Amino acid sequence: MKELPGASLQKACRLLVVFCALHLSVVFFYYLAGNARSLHGHPDPPPRGPAPPRPETPAPAPPQTSRPVNASKQQCPDPSPLLVGPLRIEFSHTVNMKKVAEENPEVREGGRYTPKDCTALQKVAIIIPFRNRDEHLKYWLYYLHPILQRQQLDYGIYVINQGGEETFNRAKLLNIGFVEALKEYDYNCFVFSDVDLIPMDDRNTYKCYDQPRHLSVSMDKFGFRLPYNQYFGGVSALSKVQFEKINGFPNNYWGWGGEDDDIYNRLVFKGMGVSRPDATIGKCRMIHHSRDTKNEPNPQRFTKIAHTKETMKADGLNTLSYKAVKIERFSLYTKITVDVGSPKS
Repeated sequence: MKELPGASLQKACRLLVVFCALHLSVVFFYYLAGNARSLHGHPDPPPRGPAPPRPETPAPAPPQTSRPVNASKQQCPDPSPLLVGPLRIEFSHTVNMKKVAEENPEVREGGRYTPKDCTALQKVAIIIPFRNRDEHLKYWLYYLHPILQRQQLDYGIYVINQGGEETFNRAKLLNIGFVEALKEYDYNCFVFSDVDLIPMDDRNTYKCYDQPRHLSVSMDKFGFRLPYNQYFGGVSALSKVQFEKINGFPNNYWGWGGEDDDIYNRLVFKGMGVSRPDATIGKCRMIHHSRDTKNEPNPQRFTKIAHTKETMKADGLNTLSYKAVKIERFSLYTKITVDVGSPKS
């Protein structure tokens, strides 16, 4: 029996409906599955493709194995670990200045030295009053430069040479050394040393303390004993503040003696005491010599000492007058020749 045309169309429609239903079922199934993944923290992976370029990051810096060049040095320890203690001091051998300079290669022109491996605790100017003592100066430089370097000081050596033939004036030369040294460097400590005194122990550090320091405590000249409690001669150390507080040293002691006692009086009148190393560490040897001409004992010294309290305000740094004649910078020291004037009549 032959099928009618309408029946064929009806059958095709039913097949189309079934196909659409199946398609919708499949789509609905995947839709539900996708939502379930999202709810459980497993979103669909992004479509494949070239990965976006990563931002460039610098390579890690290599670990530093040495201190940066501009890092500041640490302060030198106190006391210095380089000290050796008692020393053998003799004056029988000849000193060759060229050899002394070669043995101290770290000392710069003018007698300046700064520690290489640490920052010195103090900047020390060593002032030596001087006239016609070249042989003594050789021994002083020979022994003191190695000692001062072991003490790890930032130091300079200033030999203040009194020119002319006038009577010697030790204290005024020390004032001049203070002023002239400060023109070169910001020293904060000043050691005033006679050229004929050598320490016998490098633990006797040439630096400043809370109180003015007397360094030449026991000299062989006095049988290694302090001659009297108020003695402040030979080698002494004062900070810049201490020195300015007493108006420096007196300018009017011409000839030998008295000025060190005047200095001691100034310290007492300004409420300061004197500190000293013990007698063993403070040992010094003196180069024996005859008294210099134009440095005879000062006959007025006892009278002047008795009036220190009245005169110290008007006799010292604030009244210092002199003329620098010549400045010479040698390999181991700076020599400043000065005209100190003459005594008032």
